[in-house]
Amino acid sequence: MEDKRLEQEFENKRLQQTLSLAQAQLQAAELRNKEKQADVIAAKKELRENSSHSISNLWSSDNFHDLVELSQYALPVSDQVALIEQEATRILALKKMLDSPYFARIDFRFDGENYPEMIYIGHSSLMDEQTHEMYVYDWRSPIASVFYRFGTGDAFYDSPGGRITGEVTLKRQYEIKKGKLEYFFDADVEIIDNFLRRILSQNTSAKMKAIVETIQKDQDLVIRDLETDLLMVQGAAGSGKTSVALHRAAYLMYQGLSARLSANDIVILSPNTIFEQYISSVLPELGESNVNSILFEELLSRVLQKKPLQTKNQYLESILAADDTAGRRLEKKSMEFKGSSQFAAILRRFIQDIPRKWIDFSDIYYDGKIVASRQLLKAKVLQGNTAPLLSLRLKELESFLLEKIHRLRKTRLQKLTDFVKEQPEHVYETEEVARMLSIQESTTLIKSIRRFTEIDCLELYKKLFSNEQYFYRLAKGLQLPDDIAEIIKFTQASLEKDVLSYADALALTFLHLQTQEFNQYSRIKQVVIDEAQDYYPLHFEILHALFPNARYTVLGDINQTMGKEEDMTLYEQIRKILAKKTAALVTLDKSFRSTNEILKFSEQFLSPGCKHNSIGRTGEPPAVHSAGSQTALLDLIISEIRTCRESNYQSIGLLCKNAQDARNLYRQLKDLLAIQLITDDADVDLQGVFVIPVYLSKGLEFDAVLICDVDKEHYHSQEDKNLLYIACTRALHRLNLFYSGEISPLLLHSSVREEKSCSHNR
Repeated sequence: MEDKRLEQEFENKRLQQTLSLAQAQLQAAELRNKEKQADVIAAKKELRENSSHSISNLWSSDNFHDLVELSQYALPVSDQVALIEQEATRILALKKMLDSPYFARIDFRFDGENYPEMIYIGHSSLMDEQTHEMYVYDWRSPIASVFYRFGTGDAFYDSPGGRITGEVTLKRQYEIKKGKLEYFFDADVEIIDNFLRRILSQNTSAKMKAIVETIQKDQDLVIRDLETDLLMVQGAAGSGKTSVALHRAAYLMYQGLSARLSANDIVILSPNTIFEQYISSVLPELGESNVNSILFEELLSRVLQKKPLQTKNQYLESILAADDTAGRRLEKKSMEFKGSSQFAAILRRFIQDIPRKWIDFSDIYYDGKIVASRQLLKAKVLQGNTAPLLSLRLKELESFLLEKIHRLRKTRLQKLTDFVKEQPEHVYETEEVARMLSIQESTTLIKSIRRFTEIDCLELYKKLFSNEQYFYRLAKGLQLPDDIAEIIKFTQASLEKDVLSYADALALTFLHLQTQEFNQYSRIKQVVIDEAQDYYPLHFEILHALFPNARYTVLGDINQTMGKEEDMTLYEQIRKILAKKTAALVTLDKSFRSTNEILKFSEQFLSPGCKHNSIGRTGEPPAVHSAGSQTALLDLIISEIRTCRESNYQSIGLLCKNAQDARNLYRQLKDLLAIQLITDDADVDLQGVFVIPVYLSKGLEFDAVLICDVDKEHYHSQEDKNLLYIACTRALHRLNLFYSGEISPLLLHSSVREEKSCSHNR
């Protein structure tokens, strides 16, 4: 008891010392920042005063020295602004530190030392600048990995200088709020699991939170991997794979001078903008700038820059809500084929065929003489090896022709001058008229040349499907779907519409990138791909072309695939297409989101033998509720919402199979209770009660989930199993399912209780 009291006194004293140091550094940083801001204001004033005389005509060669002088004033201003931004980031970190400076401690005895060193671990580092004593180590520092990977006993960590070995003699965790030590405990496996269960039992928030206090060993290995060029993570629902990827981004932005990345070096591919909003606070919470997050269709739009295109969500809605079963089946088949490696091979063959068959080369004449025949021009493009991309070879051809014409222009201009001299009306402006005629001739000639040196990918893509027999010749030796003839006709009709289908936008983007230059993303060094199981091979072909210099972190869960079937061979396909030197597949199979009861219920939608590992948190078992009418169904849903509110749940998600059904349910409920409708990518607050289609809920989590339409009409196929699995695993604490009419056959053998309601009026 006395030992416990002494430990408590020691920890309180240590906390106060840490807070005092953080407070002193905060005051000094704020003072420095004010001084720097004053310096910037003075420098800007000096810039205006000393350069005002030389602003006009600044960019002419005569004013070069003025420009140099101006840059000498401007550079210090720019440097000062950068320093202010750095100081502001540090000030924010110190303010957060005053609330909770650290969350863990390890006592680590280095090999060869007699006594252990106390290592306190927090969101950011804190060092006494006079004594150089480290009060707090950043969670990303090499030694902090010991906390995540080892219990007490022998341990090691890898530093820039090599592997450091030693022994952990103490592992302790803290709860510190508003600068006050609430409690601490010395951790073993059982206590850590209890601590984790307590944290996970709390209500969810509107934004994803950082998880630095609860990172698990296998998650830490993913976060700190600096060696693998292609790191693929197959993670169960709720395994924290997205959080891990974001913490990995923060780690990459922290690491050493050579390996460190800036926010502009990283891109995250998100499934939708709701998910983008949901994850937007994690990196700022970790003290880093937010990285660029983008949807795949935004990449497509930036490449194509022409026709409006169908989004991924619009495509999913069309195949989940369409009344036309045959049309829906054909749209899915078209997507599966056009996203495949076989179609990528056909497109590559087509690209090789374009200059042979689809470019209308013509003889080029100038001054009444042939400059180059169509046969010569075609041969130069087919045989030229100077540029791999067709558009660049065609530009080289254009330059070749213009150079030849340029050499003849002087003679031609003289002929035009002689001709004009013979025209009495131009006797006083002979040279001007001759030059004008020369320009007109050149303009007409360049237009005729560019008819075959500039390519229109959309028109070319239409030609690919314009002749069935030609298409089959290109596909020789490749496996085609049985309904390929229907797909070709479907594509011909689809390409005449104003909006490009999602499948054709993918194919057209691939065609564009394989024929034309696009370097917008060549500087990107790390790409994070979420929900990778929903991507087709053609997606990864496009990414390989767009981000040639990047490493990849690829996150997926084959059990959450939408719109197609998928298995573990997906990752081998990704490995082959992205073709990185080093690649690894990591499995995160423990779920931290849902209770045991919810996870067990969700397992019925997985393949036989597929089981969840969990943290062991318990709760109420899910229930399936049957209603005799639509009115009774609404009563059941409203009753369940009231129950959830009484339990103080902050987020209550009503999930429907598609947006059309979500809108219908919202219309029926909006006058009866406060409720939000989420059917597109608008700004949303994921608090309160809201209706959302399943495909928009991926990656999100809610305190309570009500799946509102589990009848036979909505859920009956193998793909619907995946949708039910996704919907069920959004729930943290409570899950209930509702239907009227005939129950989904996928739930007929459900092991949970089924509750019935008679039809009645409210």
